[in-house]
Amino acid sequence: MTHPPLISVVLPVYGVRQYLGECLDSVLGQPADGQPGNGSADLVRPAGGIEVIAVDDASPDGCGALLDDRARIDRRLTVIHLDVNRGPGNARNIGLARATGRYVWFIDGDDLVAAGALAAIADRLAEDGPDLLLIGYQDLYPDGSTVPGPGADLLRSAPSGTFRLADAPLLVNLTMTSWSKVLRREFLIELDEPFRPGIHEDVPVSCAALLAGRLGVLAVVCYSYRRSRPGSFMATRDSGHLAIFDAYEEVFGLLAKRLAAGDEAVTEAVQAALFERAIWHYTSVLQAGFGIGPLRRGGMVPRSGRRAFFNRMHADFVRYAPASYRHPPGARGAKLRLVERGAYLTYEVLEPLNQFRVAARRAVSRSGAR
Repeated sequence: MTHPPLISVVLPVYGVRQYLGECLDSVLGQPADGQPGNGSADLVRPAGGIEVIAVDDASPDGCGALLDDRARIDRRLTVIHLDVNRGPGNARNIGLARATGRYVWFIDGDDLVAAGALAAIADRLAEDGPDLLLIGYQDLYPDGSTVPGPGADLLRSAPSGTFRLADAPLLVNLTMTSWSKVLRREFLIELDEPFRPGIHEDVPVSCAALLAGRLGVLAVVCYSYRRSRPGSFMATRDSGHLAIFDAYEEVFGLLAKRLAAGDEAVTEAVQAALFERAIWHYTSVLQAGFGIGPLRRGGMVPRSGRRAFFNRMHADFVRYAPASYRHPPGARGAKLRLVERGAYLTYEVLEPLNQFRVAARRAVSRSGAR
């Protein structure tokens, strides 16, 4: 009798044929339990092992055939083929429904799992048994250089063992992506927060899990997130990014329900941190630019929609700011004050300079990492 795996890796797949083989190798080629990850068809899956649920979201570039070929030689890989493309949120929901592991990890088909990550994650899950494990990551650039994720310091300063968000509210400033978290499967199902359609589909799920769960942290690089990939959602410039407002409207609604129910874990510090995270996330979507140089413009939001996007940021600031909220110091606080005042023209003048400062800092980090 085989035991269920410790970790179900759920992999939504669409348009990533160029990267998918390397992604699969990074998962199936390493142990999650101290035993060889040899990709063999006769591998007996131990209690601490993994399964991979790959959901071919009607990918047009041959991803489905590649997955089928791999599944024939590695029974840890299960492939689900969808007839119609409905986006990564739907694919994750379908993969979750098929998963049998105690924990589930949603990764993307163009990214990589770091060497040794599965064993390190398995050890931490066995040691602490959290509902949600926050993991470290690095950015991977087309030239092969890597830079530690911006939340590395937050992870290192988090409490040991398991804890609640109220014990470390600033952890909401970590990325809201699903790949940055390993979740206890039954906990996630009981949350009843499925991934939404469209872009930014994992924000409500991430926030709901952070608010409700017993958290743990693994402050080592477990994942390589591929930056600047053509065709990715985060390199897309269109009105779909307005979904970020809908995502946080759900988050604020959830926060209000918990407050009304007298949830003592929703402290003033948690409310302030979630509010600031939402506004900062808006600014990140608006500022993400294309091109080269200190005065680059554009980004995820089309130029024609930038003012309307900014006005929605301002409206949400006024609508959702907690009474006890205070601006942080420095450049971050100055930027948030412009949003609070609705000072669009000033924001547009100063933002390219801020982009240049951030880009210069990243360039120094990348050169040092080579």
